[in-house]
Amino acid sequence: MFYLSRQTVGRHRSLYAGAFVALAVGVFLLGLAATATAATIAYSGPKAASITVTTLGGRDTPPHTERVALTHDDVSGLQTVLSMVGTISGFITVFVIASTFAFVVASRRREIGLLRLIGATPRQIRRMILGEALVVALGAALTGALAAHLATPLLLSKASYTELAPVKLEPASPWAPLAIAVGAGLVVAMLGARSAAKRAGKVGPIDALREAALEPPRIGPVRIVFGALFFAGAIAMLTLIRPSTGEGAVPLAMFTPMILVIALTLLAPLVVPLVGRLWAAPLVAWTNVSGRLARSNVIAAPRRSASLAAPILSISAIAGSMVLSLSFAADSEAASIRDAVRAPIVVNGPAAVTGSDVDVVDAPLPIQVVRISDEYAQLEDAEGIDPAIASRTRDMTPRSGDLRDLTGNTVAVSKSAASVEHYKVGDEIPMVFADKTRVRLRVVAIVKDTFSVSASYLIPMDLARKHAPTVQPDRSFVLPVAGVDPGDLVKKLPNAQLAVDWEADQAAGLRKGNQFGLILLLGPAALYSAIAIANTLLMGSLQRRHEFITSRLLGATPAQIRRMVLWESSLVGAVALSLGTAITLTVGILIRHAMTAGVADVPVTVPWGVLLGIGGLCLTLAVGSALAPTTYLLRRSQPAAAVD
Repeated sequence: MFYLSRQTVGRHRSLYAGAFVALAVGVFLLGLAATATAATIAYSGPKAASITVTTLGGRDTPPHTERVALTHDDVSGLQTVLSMVGTISGFITVFVIASTFAFVVASRRREIGLLRLIGATPRQIRRMILGEALVVALGAALTGALAAHLATPLLLSKASYTELAPVKLEPASPWAPLAIAVGAGLVVAMLGARSAAKRAGKVGPIDALREAALEPPRIGPVRIVFGALFFAGAIAMLTLIRPSTGEGAVPLAMFTPMILVIALTLLAPLVVPLVGRLWAAPLVAWTNVSGRLARSNVIAAPRRSASLAAPILSISAIAGSMVLSLSFAADSEAASIRDAVRAPIVVNGPAAVTGSDVDVVDAPLPIQVVRISDEYAQLEDAEGIDPAIASRTRDMTPRSGDLRDLTGNTVAVSKSAASVEHYKVGDEIPMVFADKTRVRLRVVAIVKDTFSVSASYLIPMDLARKHAPTVQPDRSFVLPVAGVDPGDLVKKLPNAQLAVDWEADQAAGLRKGNQFGLILLLGPAALYSAIAIANTLLMGSLQRRHEFITSRLLGATPAQIRRMVLWESSLVGAVALSLGTAITLTVGILIRHAMTAGVADVPVTVPWGVLLGIGGLCLTLAVGSALAPTTYLLRRSQPAAAVD
């Protein structure tokens, strides 16, 4: 049977070329993420700038020692991004491969019917399809792994000395990560082909007698049940995107679209024709015959239409949700920075601020401490402050406790840090300072989050100077004397800015960082999706030679067939983009509400250019990938070929 599988793959090269390229690119992205992650794990950091601490240990975790770097020259940020890249790439790979193999089976329905007619059993058909998937997967996985190995040094050179990895990264041993990528590729291919193989096994001998490539009008109950379950799960996740979720709202906003895409992909043979009818109504009224034929093709072949729509739906929903979520997160952060700064002047750098026009100077002392928990030790940013002064220049409103108690061995914790670690007023937090002094700091207040303005852990200024005597402030918040114009005072102070200008710079930095993150997260996925869209549409068009010849025999001109394909591909793209837009809007509205609760006058920044670019690129690829092979087939096919 495996021999037969190899023969059929060779005979249907045009069909399986798309699956080969899609899987090879998927393994390439997974392998690249795996080898880069291996390089970050192999990086140990400078030993001279680290200390060794012992964790507390809990019921499930015994105490153990950890070496913690006393600088943020670690690579945890890059590891997080790489894990998300691998997750997104793997997710898109599964659906592209599944839809590709589903399309292959649908295209070979008559051939499979002939095999059944000459005595092939359903089990043999399933084994043949799985064997074909294995043949394609082996070659594609090895090709993708080799490409990932060759590209790893380039990726590491680009990632080194950036915000995510402020160190020099070197490639680690590639065998384990590439083996994982190859194994993942094989598993993904077999999982994607499994449902297609089951469907192929259900093809009856009578299908060999069909001239029309008609599909069954219904989908199986198992697919409907699982589609409904995933949809219900997505709805449950959407209900969790609310202000009380805290920092968990952003991961939910990023992963919920994936669950929705799974649900809609499973239910696509039902959903695509329904939405297609709505989009086809104005198209039919405007174009008449060609639009009517396009609508009929989309509705009459729901499985094929669903397979063509799947890659467009996945990238538009995931990319759109991420773009909108990060934009709204930046809006919320900018508003929080604006509300957190009360002083009208910010001085950058360690310069001392003096003068008769200066009333109050809040110069927090930035230090780093190692926070010790039951299971791990982690480096944290902290600030030494004078609570009486800081409360005048920044919003230090306590959610609980009293900031006036911040004296001695005490600490005030931000709301988000307290929420994650379940701290409350009166708790004691074991910490180690850079001078290796271990202390237990009592929590005296939980203060509101003021990211980019205040650190998550605030300690008394005297305690900070005691354990970090050489550290200098990196910025100061200045209140002028009553009656002094802040604009005039800024001109007298070195490195000074009006607070509104400083806030604008911080917001611009946030958006620049978000753009860099989006490039890392969505760049590979977008490239892969573009290839998948082109492959799927090319495969779909190349298998319609007989249909086009028959249409020519009935009197259709090449121009009419091209118009029909144009409207059909546009209709499928519009349906997929509509569903992707619905997911994006739903997630965007919920994440904005979750992030802006309690913050007044939050600006609304919608990156229309990026969102429209995603939609326009998907639609252009869909139309171009359908028209190009159609033009090729029409030039090389004559009506007389219908009798071949």
